[in-house]
Order: sequence, then C-alpha cells, then structure tokens
Amino acid sequence: MNLLITPPENPLDTPRRSFLARSGLILSGTAVALLSGREALAASAGKPGESDLRILNTALAAELEAIAAYQVGAESGLLQKPVFDLAVTFQGHHKQHAELLATTIRKLGGQPDSAKEHYRFPVDVLNNQADVLRFAAALEKGAVSAYLGAIPVFANRDLAKAAGSILGDEAMHWAILRHAVGETPVPDAFVY
Repeated sequence: MNLLITPPENPLDTPRRSFLARSGLILSGTAVALLSGREALAASAGKPGESDLRILNTALAAELEAIAAYQVGAESGLLQKPVFDLAVTFQGHHKQHAELLATTIRKLGGQPDSAKEHYRFPVDVLNNQADVLRFAAALEKGAVSAYLGAIPVFANRDLAKAAGSILGDEAMHWAILRHAVGETPVPDAFVY
C-alpha cells in the first residue's frame, strides 16, 4: 500500500468517526446479523437492499482507514515496545473487521470497496509516541460513538448484542490507548 499522507482540515473528522452519521442510515438488522455470523437470523430479516451495501462499504472504508492509520503509526518510528506491539494487535483487529465486512458485502451480492491509495492523517502534529496514541484513541472513540448510535434501533436483542460486541472491542481499544498516555482510561460514567 502506497500512502501519501497529508494533514486533513480537521484531524478528527474521519470516516471511522462518522461513518453512520454521514450515510444517514444505520446498519440494518440483516447486515448486523450477517456480521455476527448469524446467517439464519439474517435470512429471516429479509433481503438486504442497496442501502445495506452502502452502509457496509462505508464501514469497510472506515476499517481500511483505521488499518492505514495504525500502519502509519507503526512505520513512524515513534512507537516503542510494548506500545508498538499493542498498535499492531489493534491493527489486526481492524483487519479482521474489514475481512468480515468484505465477506458480508460479497454474500449480499455487492462489491467491497478497496483501500484508498492516499489517506489524510495529521502527521504534522504526530511528533512522539503520545501524539500517535492520542490520535488512535480519537479514532477509536469515534467508532464507539458510531456503534452506540446503532444499538438502540435494533428490535431484535441478538442484533443489539452483535453491535454491542463490536462497540465493546472499540471501547477497549479506546480505554487502553488513553491509559497508555497516562490519561484516565474511562473518563466518564457514560459514553456519548
């Protein structure tokens, strides 16, 4: 992957942070059922529409961006062991999410989007390990917020549980990254 890195106008305005909000849609029950490995549940939810594929591809794009962001951090030379290993582990989680999203899109008859050739990351303000970790934490917090917005729309508790599982993974990443820079891992009693 050849990355041309240029700073964004707003370093925290990423697809990962707002993939649900920008699309104007929430993951359908069918999509979440497929993502959670519940094909039978997905079949009972009905045939997915184009909006499901669009949402899934938007989520895939966000995962691919997260993979690229962790790659930039890993290649920056700013991360030291064991933090480097932690970043690579989290990148691996995002790779698993992306693989599952792409597989789900194909199952639904769609074509998964590919990673961009160029991503815009705020590399001009990433001067040390703490800067890289704070940037990654902001991306993870955005993912938590996106999934939090999706959970209440599910009437089926299995679908809410699947979205909650993804949210839990992202929340753990966020808390661990905050702790790694000496911040309170869980700053509030509620996530917004």
